[in-house]
Amino acid sequence: MYIRAVHAELDQPTLHAFIRAHPLGLFTTAIPHPTIPTLQTSHVPFVLSTPPPNTDGRVYLRGHLARANPQAKALLSALPSSSSSSSSSSSSSSSSETDTFPSEVLVLFNAPVHSYVTPKFYVATKPATGKVVPTWDYAACQVYGTLRVHHRDTPATSAFLQAQMEELASAGEPQFTPDGGEQWKVRDAPERYIELLKRAVIGLEIEVRTCEGRFKLGQENTDGDWRGVVEGFRRLGTREGDIMAEMIVERGKHREAARQESLT
Repeated sequence: MYIRAVHAELDQPTLHAFIRAHPLGLFTTAIPHPTIPTLQTSHVPFVLSTPPPNTDGRVYLRGHLARANPQAKALLSALPSSSSSSSSSSSSSSSSETDTFPSEVLVLFNAPVHSYVTPKFYVATKPATGKVVPTWDYAACQVYGTLRVHHRDTPATSAFLQAQMEELASAGEPQFTPDGGEQWKVRDAPERYIELLKRAVIGLEIEVRTCEGRFKLGQENTDGDWRGVVEGFRRLGTREGDIMAEMIVERGKHREAARQESLT
């Protein structure tokens, strides 16, 4: 993803909050395979694990992928351990190195609302010079990292998948119980049923190497054009328009802060 400096977001806590708010990532790999296309992308809801504040611990994304997914088949074939059975539990093939994917992987997270921006919103520049064109406003975060695949028929794989599924449910359930009622938990389903489901997926554990965002929300516009875009979206009278206006206003705080910093 091309990231212009004016749109760049590199603050890690801000990006981590963005991922947690929009956890459905586009998990992307490039794996040469005789029958599966090299480039593969799957929508995967991820759980983000971060270290305690003021520590240098590692950051991880954890998810799972159906074994029936061609991307999962390509991943398993590309592992250094692919010459052995994926269900092997022998100590000689259970080290983390044998289950680490040899190439970098990419995950892209997007804000669910984005929009075309009409030149009519540029109320300062359009009438003055006419030198305006449409653009598209959006917010996104890209993560590059090292992938470990949990795919063996072992207690460790089962424990990884159990924890990932429980964390994912814990993150998603509160929005459906705003009154503080009882939330669904993985243990509410029959244990045997969950075990069968776990055998049908592989676990994804990505150690984050690079995390960076592009929040392209009109930060470079003049004050008059910036206000015109905000008011233009608000006048649409739609939920999407209101959300776009809120996103632009929120980034506008950073815009003003950067301007004040340049004056000091």
